[in-house]
Amino acid sequence: MKSVKLAFYARLALILHAVALTLLFMYLGKTILIPLFFALLISFLLYPLALVLETRFRFPRPLASVTALLSFVLFIGSLVFIISRQVVHLSKDLPQLQTRITASLADVKDWLGDHYHLDDAQQTEYINKSVNGLMGGVANSIGTTFVGVLQTVVLFVFFLIFIYFILDHRRLLMNFVISLVNRDHRAKVQEVVFSVRTLINSYILGLLSEMVILFVLILIALEIFGIKYAVLIAVMAAVLNIIPYLGIYTAMAFSMLITYAGGSGSQAVTIAIVMIVAHFIDANIILPRIVGGRVKINPLVTIVAVLTGHLVWGVPGMFLFIPLTAIIRIISEKVEELEPWAILIGTEEKRM
Repeated sequence: MKSVKLAFYARLALILHAVALTLLFMYLGKTILIPLFFALLISFLLYPLALVLETRFRFPRPLASVTALLSFVLFIGSLVFIISRQVVHLSKDLPQLQTRITASLADVKDWLGDHYHLDDAQQTEYINKSVNGLMGGVANSIGTTFVGVLQTVVLFVFFLIFIYFILDHRRLLMNFVISLVNRDHRAKVQEVVFSVRTLINSYILGLLSEMVILFVLILIALEIFGIKYAVLIAVMAAVLNIIPYLGIYTAMAFSMLITYAGGSGSQAVTIAIVMIVAHFIDANIILPRIVGGRVKINPLVTIVAVLTGHLVWGVPGMFLFIPLTAIIRIISEKVEELEPWAILIGTEEKRM
């Protein structure tokens, strides 16, 4: 069967339609696709453990899959336990935070009166309107908190179920993917799947190593300066840092607020300095050496992927669209017709 050669503008129109329909499908199906894609990434990470249990310890595949899954749940549970203990201690300082905010508002009120000649009545009216609007938003959010928590729990359960079945039925899924193409291309498909699995494993392990190193560095610095809730701040910074360019500054803002609640303004400034220095070390030393060029995506495409992920899947998309873009790059490298996209997504090769 002869292939039809379309004009460039026709191919471009079809590509744009395909991209738009794909993003629309991903947006409408995010309730299922987000936990499913997370489960796929974690399954790639747990696959070596499940394989060792099957081959070396002679575990049946279902038991090996369950054991690998339980090890992941134990890791997540330990992390949640550490964070929850810190949050409980933080909640005791919330009244102190309210007092500090009230005092700061009073200082701002005096400053506005001195510099802009706004009387107390005008400032009080504006503050009351702002507070009433804020309280209304809080009341509405409280009404949906229970539903949100319940939905998160249900999605997490499905996430664990997805991981188990992907591990347990991995050969069936692999056979399905291979059967989608002609026999002449099946070797290439197997090569792509192996490359994707290797990429995801190295990328996630690299991120975990980066998180541990960044956690230790920030924790040591905060302990030296005597910052309260150093463990909580270090964990939050290490976790949010997986969101490129935006995560560390979000962590810095929350950390400064937490520090201001239980410390002083100078300690909050110290937090900002520690975060900026840690981000500099991470971006120039830790990330290139540990994560390095594993995903091989240029910075421009990385930013576009992060913003597109946020638009389509919200905060989870800011993380998930990076390995998804890397997978697209790998597929584009193996398919001749898609090689221009691999060039666009990838990085420039350094010439010696």
